[in-house]
Amino acid sequence: MDFISDILTEHPVERSNIGHALSSLRKHLGMAVAYVSEFQGDETVFRDVDAPGLEAVIKPGDRRSLDDVYCRHILAGRLPELIPDTGANAFAQKLPITHDSQIGAHMSVPVRLEDGSVYGMFCCLNFSPDPSLNDRDLQMMRVFADLTARQLGEEAAGKRVATDKRDRVAAVLRDQAFRMVFQPIWDFAEDRPLGFEALCRFSAEPYRTPDIWFAEADEVGLGREMELAAIEVALAAGAVLPRGCYISVNASPALILSGRLAAALRRHPGRRVVVEVTEHAPVADYAKLLWECARLRETGARIAVDDAGAGYAGLQHILQLRPDMIKLDIALVRAIDTDPARRALVSALMFFAEETGCLMVAEGIETQAELDILRKLGVHCGQGYLFSRPLPIEAAVAMVEGPKAMRRVG
Repeated sequence: MDFISDILTEHPVERSNIGHALSSLRKHLGMAVAYVSEFQGDETVFRDVDAPGLEAVIKPGDRRSLDDVYCRHILAGRLPELIPDTGANAFAQKLPITHDSQIGAHMSVPVRLEDGSVYGMFCCLNFSPDPSLNDRDLQMMRVFADLTARQLGEEAAGKRVATDKRDRVAAVLRDQAFRMVFQPIWDFAEDRPLGFEALCRFSAEPYRTPDIWFAEADEVGLGREMELAAIEVALAAGAVLPRGCYISVNASPALILSGRLAAALRRHPGRRVVVEVTEHAPVADYAKLLWECARLRETGARIAVDDAGAGYAGLQHILQLRPDMIKLDIALVRAIDTDPARRALVSALMFFAEETGCLMVAEGIETQAELDILRKLGVHCGQGYLFSRPLPIEAAVAMVEGPKAMRRVG
């Protein structure tokens, strides 16, 4: 089995490398054709094929009736898995395919999945007899068939998981199984909310945090749909807020680049909106993103860079987007009163904000000490549990319209 060890070491049998395994085995056995087939109803479909020079005769995707090939007869025991010379096998000689395809030697074993079901066959054939083929070669083919079955089983399991994820996200979108809550963005000097950041909360099972839901939606190709659905609900719900308050919504560069966000904002004319550009991966085309941000500004929206100081939302992101606002990430705000390094970085960002006419907003403020230091550094507004947790829209309206003494709800 040294040959098998070499193949597995140099080229692990993965779905993309089944073709390589076929080629290596075919060459080792001196055969003309090797393939892995899949049974679909009464047909066999050639999934992976290695047959140099015979591409016009057999190729991936070709189909044959199971009545016309050896497969069923091998599984039923009417034909052996190893046939060094089809001319010496009376049953093989009765089958038209033996003569039509000029099969001289044939070796085929079933590919059995973990549940015992037969996926298809792992097969090699030659156009002339080969008396050198033996049980050792057959055992080698069985090993490759088992490895192929394992890989195919993993692939099938992966597809089931992906399907379940997509169905779960699609159900959330279909049933709109989420609601929007609004966290006030506080003006320190006026002691009142300037606006509210719209945040998504999911009611679907299993219960998971919003970041996991959005990540899963993105994974199955529904990320932009999920973002846009949340934004549409936020803008509709926020219509009852006083005109003096803006609504801040989160949008990925992918959604902005799609052009669909600009179209959504135009459906809510007159609403003061801040688009927080979230970013957790590099932006490949800043020129196009800037052009789309300009379209957003044409609707009256302002642009904010979210999570500044964390991940990819660094200086490059800020310099390229030229935002109207910079939102300091909670990682910079947390314990800023006791950490000189955090204070130094926020001071540098504050200098940049003042030079460029940009508004600085601090996120995640939880203590009075953090607030005091931020005010000393020149930060004028922020949000966090010190002021309020995210609120239903009715409570957000009451906060704006109620007495000043009732605004902080903690």
